Amino acid sequence: MAARIDHLVVLAASLAEGVGWCEAALGVTPGPGGAHPLMGTHNRLLRIATVNHPRAYLEIIAIDPEADPAQRRAGARWFDMDDSALQASVRERGPRLVHFVANVPQVEAALRAWREHRIEAGEALAASRMTPRGLLQWKITVRPDGRRLFDGCLPSLIEWPEAHPAAAMPESGVMLQSLSITHPRVSELRRACDAIGLEGVELAEGRANLQATLLTPKGRMRLESATA
Repeated sequence: MAARIDHLVVLAASLAEGVGWCEAALGVTPGPGGAHPLMGTHNRLLRIATVNHPRAYLEIIAIDPEADPAQRRAGARWFDMDDSALQASVRERGPRLVHFVANVPQVEAALRAWREHRIEAGEALAASRMTPRGLLQWKITVRPDGRRLFDGCLPSLIEWPEAHPAAAMPESGVMLQSLSITHPRVSELRRACDAIGLEGVELAEGRANLQATLLTPKGRMRLESATA
């Protein structure tokens, strides 16, 4: 089994705020994304791929105020987006990195590997959104409570049954140099990452924090999930 960084997740109070943050912080305007009726969210996307992270992209995501509640699933949104403390933090401090998603060849096999370590990451949920090229479909792990594990430092898992969407994204001028993770329970986190063969991520002991280093038109930028 092998897993690679699929995308970084930046949460914003609104998509407009997320776009403004991207332009100010990274010096580029994110590309188009779409709506996720199942979750009541929408996004904008930015390719950040490199030789070491060939499919990586950045997702700016927010709750969609125009989403139809009748199409929402009967559970919480992904990435802790319904958590009131996280919502308040993003409203007060602005958009920030909160999570990342790892690409696996067989998501059900990866979930079984985690269950052997008593890690319950939820189910492999079939999700989709419309694009100019047609319907984009994938499977992604989502817990019923929508909670991120290890304070967001253990990735959600995604399986793309067809071509990866990053292949259709234009070059953005932003590139992912590295993703480093610190966590007080780093031994448990490392075992979980090893169980799915996660590559391209550095782990160390410390406070819970994701630290992504990006090369941008404005120079080298560091995004962190910790707020203080």
